[in-house]
Amino acid sequence: MDFKGHFVNAAKDWNTGKWNITFTFEQADISLIDKIKDVALLDITAKKHYERRSNNSNAYAWVLMQKIAEAVESDKWSVYLQMLQRYSPCFTHIIVKPEAVQAVMDEWRTAIDLGEVVVNGESGHLLQVYYGSHTFNSSEMTIFVAGIVRECEAIGIQTMTPNEIARLNAEWDAYKERHKK
Repeated sequence: MDFKGHFVNAAKDWNTGKWNITFTFEQADISLIDKIKDVALLDITAKKHYERRSNNSNAYAWVLMQKIAEAVESDKWSVYLQMLQRYSPCFTHIIVKPEAVQAVMDEWRTAIDLGEVVVNGESGHLLQVYYGSHTFNSSEMTIFVAGIVRECEAIGIQTMTPNEIARLNAEWDAYKERHKK
């Protein structure tokens, strides 16, 4: 059962030593609550809510990357990985043991080996690893698409006009406004 809601309270039961945490939410399928109320142990996750990017902007990014791939005689996946490296605002740095570099690089969408480092006398490699665009929120996707549009313009691929792209963003902003508390 997944839902969006708000944290209300946390209180410790001093008799049992266990915590009671309360959330509020507006919509729920009551039959789902019935399915979990008698379960002995649940896996529970609570995390900060982020508005996701619009599917339109994601679909548009993939259309443009396909056009770039055709223009440069490559494949869409390779172009996607290049676009992540150039325009993704979502990456992190990790240090791994030299023998694990290739395995870690194979696990991430794209990664750059920034070179050898020594930490506490141990040798390792500093990697810059990129999250996939499926993790992007609205503002991150806007940055990503803007970079892809610039790439298209540089090689003569026609893109939506700035007004049309602004409309995609406005649609997303309107969606967020409708779902704002």
